[in-house]
Amino acid sequence: MPDCVERVSLSPTLTVPRLVNGMWQVAGMRDSAVAGMREMTAYHNAGLTAWDMADIYGPAESWFGRFRRAYKDAIGLTKMVPVPGPMSYDAVRRHVSASARRMEVGRLDMVQFHWWDYGDNRYLEAADNLHRLVRDGVILNLGLTNFDTAHVAEFVERGIPVVSNQVQYSILDTRPRRRMTRYCMDHEISLLCYGTLLGGLVSKKYLGAPEPEPYTMDTPSLQKYRAVIEAWGGWGLFQEMLSALNGIADKHHSTIPCVAIRYVLEQPCVAAALVGCRLGVAEHISENLAVFGLDLDADDLSCIDSVSARGRDLFGAIGDCGDEYRL
Repeated sequence: MPDCVERVSLSPTLTVPRLVNGMWQVAGMRDSAVAGMREMTAYHNAGLTAWDMADIYGPAESWFGRFRRAYKDAIGLTKMVPVPGPMSYDAVRRHVSASARRMEVGRLDMVQFHWWDYGDNRYLEAADNLHRLVRDGVILNLGLTNFDTAHVAEFVERGIPVVSNQVQYSILDTRPRRRMTRYCMDHEISLLCYGTLLGGLVSKKYLGAPEPEPYTMDTPSLQKYRAVIEAWGGWGLFQEMLSALNGIADKHHSTIPCVAIRYVLEQPCVAAALVGCRLGVAEHISENLAVFGLDLDADDLSCIDSVSARGRDLFGAIGDCGDEYRL
C-alpha cells in the first residue's frame, strides 16, 4: 500500500482507503467484457484496493470475483438491493450467497442494504436476517445505502450494528449535515459518500462552458447529476462554484476534482468518498491519489460553503438522504 493513501477503519474487521472505486458504470457493460481488468490492476497497485458494487450493477460482482483470483487482498463492498418480497432467513441467505459466489469469496466483507419502499415493512425482516447472517459469519459487516435518518435509527433501535450508510454528498448536495451527520456521529456510524464529482461535471472541462444540451449527457451519471445542478441552482450558479473551486485548486497547485473530493472528506463523519471508475474507457488514478496530498484551509472551506449556500436548500426540496429514490 503506497504511503500516501489514507485509510480508515469502518469496524475492527474492515479498513478501507478513503477513496473507494465505484463500479456503477459497469452496470451497462456485458459480462463478457474484459477490457477493465488491466485498469482494475492499476487502481489496486496504486493502493486503491476497495471496490463498491451491487447485485444490480450488471456484471460488477463477477468482474470483482475474477479480479480477486489474482488479488486476494482486494476489498469488495457490495449491496443487497432486493425486489420487495418475502425476506425470510433462507431467502436473504440465498440472496447474499449468490453475491458471494459471483465475488468468489467465502464471506462478504460488507453488505450495504438498500430498500426501495418504506411502506413495505418487510425491510425490517430483512434487517433482522442480515444481522443473523453477520452473527453466523456469512457477512463480516452490515451497512446501509440511501436510508434516511429516521430509518437508520430503526436499525439502531433494533440492536442491529450498522457500520456505515452510503449517501449522496457533494459541494452542492450537503443534505447529510441537516440530520444524518449528527445521528451517525452519536452512534459511531460512518458515511460513505457518492456523487462527489457529480458524474464528472465537477471538472475544468465544464468551467466556462455553455450549458450542455441534454443529448450530450450520454451516461446515467451525467443525466442524474445534471438534474442535481438544475435542482440546486442552475448552470449559471454552478459556473460560479467551478470558478471558486478553480481558484482554490490554483492556490494549492491542485485540480477542481481534487478540491471537490477533499471538501467532502473533510466533513464530519465521512469515512470515504466513492469515485466512479469507467473501466476500459478512462482512468484518473494519479489525479485521485493527489487528493491525499491536499490540505484545504478554513478559508477554502468557507469559500465553497458561501457559494453552496446561495443554491436551493436541497433538504427542503428533496428531503433527507435517499428520499429522491422514494418520491
